[in-house]
Amino acid sequence: MIGSRDGHLPVRIDDSGSSPGTANGWSSSRRWAVRLALVAGAVLTAALGFGYVGFASGLVAREPMTVSRTDAIVVVTGGAQRIGDAIGLLGAERGSRLLISGVNEKTSREELAKLNPASRELLGCCVDLDYRARNTIGNAIEARRWVRRHEFRSMLLVTSNYHMPRALAEFSHAMPGVRVVPHPVVTDQIDTAGWWNDWRTVKILVPEYAKYLVARLRSVLEDDPETSRLSVIIGGRKPVSPKPASLLGPENEKRTRLGIGARGA
Repeated sequence: MIGSRDGHLPVRIDDSGSSPGTANGWSSSRRWAVRLALVAGAVLTAALGFGYVGFASGLVAREPMTVSRTDAIVVVTGGAQRIGDAIGLLGAERGSRLLISGVNEKTSREELAKLNPASRELLGCCVDLDYRARNTIGNAIEARRWVRRHEFRSMLLVTSNYHMPRALAEFSHAMPGVRVVPHPVVTDQIDTAGWWNDWRTVKILVPEYAKYLVARLRSVLEDDPETSRLSVIIGGRKPVSPKPASLLGPENEKRTRLGIGARGA
């Protein structure tokens, strides 16, 4: 035949390994996957956005006028007003004993008494200082140990209003059998009532909302905060100092120095 010596027409062989139909099928699948990912991302973003609005708008803008009486009071450090309010609640007999959790190792009982001179007697008889807690999870762990040691069944939790949702989640998770009553502290420095138009407030609330979500997720995935691996990963260290409580605080440092001096003499 014309154009071929051996009587056969030339045949073009396609060695690409795929047919046009298969390529179009993969392309269509990718487009659907991208669309699905975009839709899922949009839904997640919307959910987080609505969740943040609910979180921010649900923060208490005023301190409670009436406070119920509980067995004990726990205040989480982070502001001078928190401690002052907690000591005031102790003086008003809203609890029989107060734990100040997360105290700086350099802060002594005497320094707290100078800041609250009218409460010096209360600080001497009915207040315990916790130097071991490093974060909110640690606050909950140390508070649980303290509550169990004194056999308390209810406690008043004192912290800032924007920190209260996360603190309440951590404390309730650590002590499911203890009645935890929130007492939010409101300051003029953070305007949570106008959270949508104050950039300083937004910078505080957005990270706090993220931490709150992580706390809620941890409470679902982990049973005991003392054995939490996520808390170590997230915080970069254990939530509670490995040092014994008896070796922490300025009073212990003073005793240690005196002991060393006596042995040297």
